[in-house]
Amino acid sequence: MLVLSRKLGEKIVIGDNIVITVVKIDRNQIRIGIEAPHDIPVYREEIAPQRIKQEALVEVGV
Repeated sequence: MLVLSRKLGEKIVIGDNIVITVVKIDRNQIRIGIEAPHDIPVYREEIAPQRIKQEALVEVGV
């Protein structure tokens, strides 16, 4: 895992087409903005497992 420090307004670039920006810092919480192509799904960690299960059920036909 790569761990980076960023200040408000600073960005992280992933590959050629994904940009993560620190939008807000408030006490122990940060807010980030993610710019990515429409064909790349972006999910919060707690949502991703649910999406994977739903997609698997659709493929099986349930």
